[in-house]
Amino acid sequence: MSISSALSNALSGLSASARAANVVSSNIANAMTEGYGTRRLDLASRMNGSEGSGVRVVGVSRQEDTVLLAQRRLSSANLGANQTTADFMARLEGLIGVPDTPGSLSAQLAEFEGQMISAANSPWNDTLLTNAVDGAQSLVNTINAISSGIQDERFRADTDIDRAVGQINSALEGLEDLNKRILSATAKGGEVASLMDAQAQLVEQVAPYIPIQTRRETNGALQIYSDDGHVLLGHRAAQLGFDRAPGMDPFLSLETGNISGLTLNGRPLRLDGTYPAFDGGQLSAMFQVRDTLGPEAQARLDGVARDLAERFDRPGLDATIAAGSPGLFTDAGGFVDGVNEVGLAGRLRLNAAVMPAEGGAVWRLRDGLGAAVEGPSGNATFLTAQIDAMAATLPTASAAFSPTSRSLSGLISENLSVAGLGRSSAEMKLSQAAARHTTLETAELASGVDTDDELQRLLRIEQMYAANARVITVSEEMMDELMRIAR
Repeated sequence: MSISSALSNALSGLSASARAANVVSSNIANAMTEGYGTRRLDLASRMNGSEGSGVRVVGVSRQEDTVLLAQRRLSSANLGANQTTADFMARLEGLIGVPDTPGSLSAQLAEFEGQMISAANSPWNDTLLTNAVDGAQSLVNTINAISSGIQDERFRADTDIDRAVGQINSALEGLEDLNKRILSATAKGGEVASLMDAQAQLVEQVAPYIPIQTRRETNGALQIYSDDGHVLLGHRAAQLGFDRAPGMDPFLSLETGNISGLTLNGRPLRLDGTYPAFDGGQLSAMFQVRDTLGPEAQARLDGVARDLAERFDRPGLDATIAAGSPGLFTDAGGFVDGVNEVGLAGRLRLNAAVMPAEGGAVWRLRDGLGAAVEGPSGNATFLTAQIDAMAATLPTASAAFSPTSRSLSGLISENLSVAGLGRSSAEMKLSQAAARHTTLETAELASGVDTDDELQRLLRIEQMYAANARVITVSEEMMDELMRIAR
């Protein structure tokens, strides 16, 4: 080997060492950067004919465990879905309230029953009659408030869907732009690792909402598919479509078409049935809250309101009103008809006949809602009959419950139990999803930048640099010696 060849080889080694040190320093600096892929310098022998002529830098490659990353992203979607469901069920149980919580539905019913019993024991006492009317009003207000709260939760879900769709579309558009930049850089022989890092960060904005799978083309372009096969990013980014509702009420549903579904490139996606679109992600869970869990909770509450009203509408209970006339609890002032059960909890009102502020009188709670004049003040027959009507074990007419016979308090307790069991089940699933996500996230972090390993690489780079520098020094000494001999 000639001295000039030795110098050329050593100089290429110095250049590669400097480049390798730069890569290692970048890895160490970004050890805590989310979405950063560990860099590795790719080297190859430089050939001059059939002889080696040093080393050449092929490029910088980005390292990542694609299998582990895919599993962690799927776990992110599962965690997001379970978090959304658990949050809704917890808030629903809070709206209904546990029996020992003041202001809960069970507590309001118990208080109303107690006030009715006190009024029946002293039917001449206007204060106790007023208290009973106020208790009935508080019960109505509580049912109205729970109904409003359920619709607020559905509207929250609708708003969250709109926000999520906007974020997903923005991320997919950014990924499409980065694909173009990667293709351009690859064609020019440039490095694309930083662009891939930026893509990884954008993918993380999509992953919690939709279970996804990714594939990197040989030219560097990224493709993204939903776990159920929808193309989200190919040659172009897909576009999700959704129209946010201006408000929410029990009559708005996906089936009737008066609230928006989800579209992909203008094509409607099926969000229910055996194989709903994007199933298992947070976006799907939001639709489930808006279109399934919320309406089911509303239907059960409407069933409670119907049962309450019908107990006071039973034929023969109040001889002072005609059949078909509203009893103590009304549908916005009218008779409660089971055909119009949807949204009844929000329309439930106390009969104006017992409300002094609306021209009624509290003594009608004792004498009958249709009584024209006040009756004997000591007659508690009607009060007692109303108390018995609440405690009676009767078949539940609402389709939201089984037709089993229950008392009113039993029905309200069952409604709370359904919400409580739903919350407990959702929290258990959330706990399992969180544990799996944490495990995969820890494994992913462990497979990221290892600073100890990088420092060991830096020591080897230092040794390589020193060795190449020594070759140059020796070559210089040999050339000096040859020059001295020549003189």
